[in-house]
Amino acid sequence: MNISLDSNARSADVAGMMRDIGKDARIAASELAVISADQKQKALLKAGESVWDNRAQIMEANARDVEFGKEMGLSSAKIDRLTLDEDRVHGIVDSLTDVAKQPDPVGKRLAGWTRPNGLKVQRVSTPLGVVGVIYESRPNVTADAGALCLKAGNAVILRGGSESFFSSEAIHFCLIEGLLSANLPETAIQKVPTRSRAAVNEMLKMSEYIDVIVPRGGKDLVTLVQENAQVPIFAHLEGIVHIYIDQDADLEKARQIVHNSKVRRPGICGAVECLLIHEAVVHDIGKSVIETLLDSGVRVMADMSLHRSIEGTTLADDGDWGREYLSMCIAAKIVPNCDQAIDHIRHYGSGHTDCIISENRETKDKFFRNIDSAIVMHNVSTQFADGGEFGMGAEIGIATGKLHARGPVGADQLTSFKYLVTGEGAVRA
Repeated sequence: MNISLDSNARSADVAGMMRDIGKDARIAASELAVISADQKQKALLKAGESVWDNRAQIMEANARDVEFGKEMGLSSAKIDRLTLDEDRVHGIVDSLTDVAKQPDPVGKRLAGWTRPNGLKVQRVSTPLGVVGVIYESRPNVTADAGALCLKAGNAVILRGGSESFFSSEAIHFCLIEGLLSANLPETAIQKVPTRSRAAVNEMLKMSEYIDVIVPRGGKDLVTLVQENAQVPIFAHLEGIVHIYIDQDADLEKARQIVHNSKVRRPGICGAVECLLIHEAVVHDIGKSVIETLLDSGVRVMADMSLHRSIEGTTLADDGDWGREYLSMCIAAKIVPNCDQAIDHIRHYGSGHTDCIISENRETKDKFFRNIDSAIVMHNVSTQFADGGEFGMGAEIGIATGKLHARGPVGADQLTSFKYLVTGEGAVRA
């Protein structure tokens, strides 16, 4: 594995560099739009093999990133998001393999009909073209984004976070090996080779070359992209994830689900950040759930009533509602009924993922009808809010908007469509 890890590579002329990357991506996109499914599968399977063969070098590069992250003062949860071990590298390989083996999303007949005048109309899936992905921290996004864009016939420009610079470069090298094995252009998957933030600003203006941008990261990043992009975006907003424990919840399910939703990996966007507890179960189910969290080292920011009821909690203030902690901290509040839980989520939620724990089907159905988040769950850990867990192999992010893509953005969501119309000499009167 012989790769350049110069963090200042070509940074002297960022604008010119980004234009060159954009031009190359546009040319590559034209070729990718018509390649075979077999070529894409071969490239992704080889990329997976290369990741595993080069796992020692990838983890060595990752160790440099982790050290850099600690020097930056990243929280322990963000360091966890950044860190790769052999199991997580194997997870990258599994994701590449899963995407490779999925049905090809390009060229699918989505609908078809015949008009009374004999015109035959078909709607067929097509690639978007060039996708720009701007992301933070998690180096596995390099592999996921590259794989999904290729699967959907798109060229992609990857701009990872400065804290994952070396890890992403090492993984990108493996993706290139996959492309070359299938006789595909290296420029199909390009990684911006500089930490300079000027590269992000340039990407946001590259409407001539980029068809859509996917931002994946914290609120500051997404806000920057939304306010400055001259290119359409699939917004991945912060994960202000709620769980509502209903009066008809099962104690053991509630305890296990909430604990897993917070503690398994508190730094991911699917981690629960706010717990809403029906007032009728505060002293049994609620107390057990919160004490389990406290015993695991979670700081529970509780409203006044809950704080008085359960020892060890910390009194919350107004800033704790609607906050993405991404750490071993959670807000908790008593609500009188499901309607009040819904109102709270509508006011403070981000439209990412919200969950109800209840054995009452009518209450669950009400929650499902009234919560308009991209992902709405019932009696499952919110840590399942992930494209891989939905059978998509991987995902670039969770789109919280409502246009084109919503929820996990997998290969199917990275396609558009066109209409194919045929006739027998028909003319319009």
